[in-house]
Amino acid sequence: MQVTIPSNVTIEVKGRAVRVKGPRGTLQRDFRHLSVDMFLIEEEGEKKLKVECHFGRKKRLASIRTACSHVQNLITGVTKGFEYKMRLVYAHFPINISIEQKGAVVEVRNFLGEKRVRVITMLPGVTIARSDAVKDELILIGNDVENVSRSAALVGQSCLVRGLDIRKFLDGIYISERGLIAPPVVKA
Repeated sequence: MQVTIPSNVTIEVKGRAVRVKGPRGTLQRDFRHLSVDMFLIEEEGEKKLKVECHFGRKKRLASIRTACSHVQNLITGVTKGFEYKMRLVYAHFPINISIEQKGAVVEVRNFLGEKRVRVITMLPGVTIARSDAVKDELILIGNDVENVSRSAALVGQSCLVRGLDIRKFLDGIYISERGLIAPPVVKA
């Protein structure tokens, strides 16, 4: 299977360790746990990353597509970036959010009226900010889709309702939208 490499991205493959450089930065990933061959080829003027497996059964053949998907996510991350939007949901006690250390740490206060302060540290390369357009919305931005999604999961899991009926108490911080960082809209 092959992954087409855009012109503004450079890829280095060294022993199944892939490093992708693009306009938004550099990402790297190690595929040494997979028994596949990875090498760069040039076909019809386009650079491509070829991933193949010799004499593979079902599981090893499935790992080819997995590796290609991961590399495609790395390419998307260094060219466009990933953005997750989360909404604060509460019925009575308003959830207070304070963002510290330039978007690297989030403190959640007054969840269900509790005095406990929940401190969530974002994973490397992920920043969190409040939305300017929508009330009670958080925006997580980063290049690595795994770190962005895991940071969103950490924020969501920090505000789980325990010891109460979750059908009644729907308070929490939930992912409302996920996708690529939208380019700024230019009005003509």
